[in-house]
Amino acid sequence: MQQYSSLPDQNSQIDATPKLLTTIQQLRAKLWLESSLNQLQSRLNYYLLSACNNVLQVETAESEVLQAVVNEINSVMNSTNLALTDYAVGIAMFQPQETVATVCYISRSPSQNSQPLFVDVLTAEKKLLLRLQEVIELEDLQQLENQQPPSAWRLADDSGSVMGWLIIAAASLSSDRESLIESKAQLRSQLMSRSANHCTTALVQLRHIRSWQQQYQELSNSNQELQRTNQLKNQFLANTSHEIRTPLSSIIGFTHLLLAPGYEPTIERQREYLNIIQSSGKHLLALINDILDLSKIEANQLEVQWESVDIPLLCSNVLALVKEKAANKGLRLCLEIDPDITSLVADSLRLKQMLLNLLFNALKFTSKGSVGLQVVPKGGSVHFTVWDTGSGISQEDQTQLFEPYFQIAKAVASGAEGTGLGLAVTRKLAQIHGGSVKVESEVDGGSRFTLLLPLKQEVGVGGDEEAGEAGEVGEAGGVEGTEEAKYSLSPLPFTPSSSVDILLVENDLPNADLMQIYLRKLGYQVTWVKNAAEMWEALTQLDPAVILMDIFLADGNGLNLVRQLREHEQYQTIPVIVQTAMAMKGDRETCLTAGVNDYISKPIDLPLLASLVAKYSKPPI
Repeated sequence: MQQYSSLPDQNSQIDATPKLLTTIQQLRAKLWLESSLNQLQSRLNYYLLSACNNVLQVETAESEVLQAVVNEINSVMNSTNLALTDYAVGIAMFQPQETVATVCYISRSPSQNSQPLFVDVLTAEKKLLLRLQEVIELEDLQQLENQQPPSAWRLADDSGSVMGWLIIAAASLSSDRESLIESKAQLRSQLMSRSANHCTTALVQLRHIRSWQQQYQELSNSNQELQRTNQLKNQFLANTSHEIRTPLSSIIGFTHLLLAPGYEPTIERQREYLNIIQSSGKHLLALINDILDLSKIEANQLEVQWESVDIPLLCSNVLALVKEKAANKGLRLCLEIDPDITSLVADSLRLKQMLLNLLFNALKFTSKGSVGLQVVPKGGSVHFTVWDTGSGISQEDQTQLFEPYFQIAKAVASGAEGTGLGLAVTRKLAQIHGGSVKVESEVDGGSRFTLLLPLKQEVGVGGDEEAGEAGEVGEAGGVEGTEEAKYSLSPLPFTPSSSVDILLVENDLPNADLMQIYLRKLGYQVTWVKNAAEMWEALTQLDPAVILMDIFLADGNGLNLVRQLREHEQYQTIPVIVQTAMAMKGDRETCLTAGVNDYISKPIDLPLLASLVAKYSKPPI
């Protein structure tokens, strides 16, 4: 460290060249000041570089910078005769909107024997103690800054907001050389002022570094999430491809076998093959419905229809749906409902779907013994427990049970059907209801899946929309069809006469043939047209009781045709039922808004189709 002595001692005998001596002293003072400030800047640069190279270092770098400033100033003043009898350098940190600052950094901690150091506030004729954790009023700091010579220097950021104050407290030095004291005070003031500037610059740069590192971290996290999403997408596509191809293979294979030239299977064989085709088709539909449910839940687009559900009735209906499957495996079904449980506010369709998912899983993994459903109240919740005496689930598999597409290895090996989505959908539906699903199981000791739902819900939270998209819960736990599936459970007692005309607007030949054959078998007169032009021509010669309208036609949109029909007085009262593959959220409402009377999604549920046609073609009483 280069040392500086401002003026010669009183015993110095340099008298001949006072002007030259003054110039040399000024030069030495300037060089010393620049050298000291360069050393401070070098120290600050070290901390800034460390902060750039280490994300964790940024959090501690600010403290290190502030302490380095007071330490360097202390070191400089100790190494020169700028030091007065006693002094201390400190930094008081200031928070926006506050009226006080707190001393957080100090160059030294005076010993117990030393006298405390004060800062003189000349205009207020008061003394401020400079020590750690001392609280100083903002008004006093501003007076220390403005007095001559100043004893405080503000640390302000780019916008002018004050971050803190650099303060010096010094004991007075009695001397008969006032010019010497004044020159030292001026040089010390320059040192403090420029040190405050260096400190401010370092703090601002640190905050920029912290901001950049936060942005970098956010970008890094976003990039990792995108990579994870891409991996999940690839896994989803691979799993979906496998799950779809499996039932399709059966459908295409057995259809090819039935159509093979020269192969004439017996009636029993034909029925067996057709049952396999039908089962595979239902499995494929269940998979698609599970995927749609899962995607709507993940996108937060699944709405529920809250209503008061008759728990005993719903549970009895659920067990009735699995009764045949249990009987085929020789399993006993048990139902136990606490008499205090009579009703629950929930979406009845989704509650039914969750219970069926759990029951079909229990039946799948149980070869002998029993499968049961127990419903009991506990605290403010209702516990639906599906238990079985099956093979049980290992602890390792239990950790992954609710992950999409996960299937237990032994189930896959045994050829058991399943999409691997049922439990994932069940858990998410439970969460939408404010509940959860838990599992207890051990290998060869059976399993217990418990669905916990809150006893009370706010009715009216959901909308009616989902009721139109939901339908009959199928064997695999998926949703099949639309809201009108309830008609297929109890068909209307109506036998049509041959005078009931149905106009079928459908551009797909296989679907048109299917509906024509089925409806004609029921006794309806069906006229089929495949586009909009043929529909208008047919209406000039036909007064249909019902119009079955496809949405996607070669020469127009079915919903636009419905709107046009409603604009003609003679067609305004004809019931229109749309049949479409549109089965996403909001599709049903879009159709009803266009003037449609009812909606059925493809693949066509034939009993449901019969119920809807009977409903709207039945003569008024």
